Amino acid sequence: MQLALDQLGAHLAKGLRTLYTLHGDEPLQLQEAADAIRAAARQAGYTERSVHTVQGAHFDWSSLLAAGSALSLFADKQIVDIRIPSGKPGGKEGAAALAQLAAQAASSPDTLTLIQLPRLDAASKKTAWFSALDTHGVHIPIHPVERDRLPAWIAQRLKAQGQHVAAGEAGQRSLAFFADCVEGNLLAAHQEIQKLGLLYPPGELSLEQIEQAVLNVARYDVFKLSEAVLSGDLARSTRMLDGLQAEGVAEVLVHWTLAEDIRNLQRARAALDSGQPLAMALRQLRVWGAKEQLFARIVPQLRAPAVARLLLAAHQVDGIVKGLHIPGRPTNAWQALHQLVWEMVQAVKLTSKR
Repeated sequence: MQLALDQLGAHLAKGLRTLYTLHGDEPLQLQEAADAIRAAARQAGYTERSVHTVQGAHFDWSSLLAAGSALSLFADKQIVDIRIPSGKPGGKEGAAALAQLAAQAASSPDTLTLIQLPRLDAASKKTAWFSALDTHGVHIPIHPVERDRLPAWIAQRLKAQGQHVAAGEAGQRSLAFFADCVEGNLLAAHQEIQKLGLLYPPGELSLEQIEQAVLNVARYDVFKLSEAVLSGDLARSTRMLDGLQAEGVAEVLVHWTLAEDIRNLQRARAALDSGQPLAMALRQLRVWGAKEQLFARIVPQLRAPAVARLLLAAHQVDGIVKGLHIPGRPTNAWQALHQLVWEMVQAVKLTSKR
């Protein structure tokens, strides 16, 4: 059974299951979800706990299966905490052991099994071992808090410690500033919120107080930059480019990501012109998720001359990144990338006006 993360508290209040699987790449939320399950388990009498980390194909699954079925001499109930950092149980033996462990957990009320995994790809979710975990227990996918949800997440956390921002536009500016400072770094965002709780009393926080207290600890990746550009958000795209430069990300990686988006826009437009359904073309191009939605909005309104200009711009900036001088373009690679981003955003904005 799949459960949304925000439903976990209500679920635990109604009663525990004996098998939980957490999977995702957001450390703070993974830790908090695991802590909530363990706390509920302790209240329910699961007083002993053993921790097992699966490393590679040589892990001793037999001892883990024995731990899951054996009761402690000193406690009636136990928590078996299993971490699989690679996301793979390790060959047929591990896959079979996980499936057996899932079935065993369903029939062992005195043992609560908690399994923690990184984000799983589509293939892993189709395996027999994951199907067994889903059938016999509760699995909770943990997704990153995206930029558009971050202000609400911050406000909720502030409320939990008795603080809030002003109502209306002033409060929105405060939350937007906060979100810009911590985007892509949820653990640091949590720490900055706690710091506000230590610095200021319960009640309303002003923008000035937040600006004085909150550090810029945002972390960016090139894939989020891609989404910002395709969204037509120049301010955020510029901020992310500066952040990537400060973090020492290679210019060639940033350029490749932007150029691949341009090439896929051209391929999708060509497929649409040939009569192919856009949804099918995007699947063939392996454009998924949030980016798929952005492409679906942009491509039907995109004109061939605009695509040609972007392809030429990407080609020219590729030369600059590799050390060439291109007349009419900045000689500095990061400045050239900023110019390319500006051109892409302008092209996206033109499609939204049609």
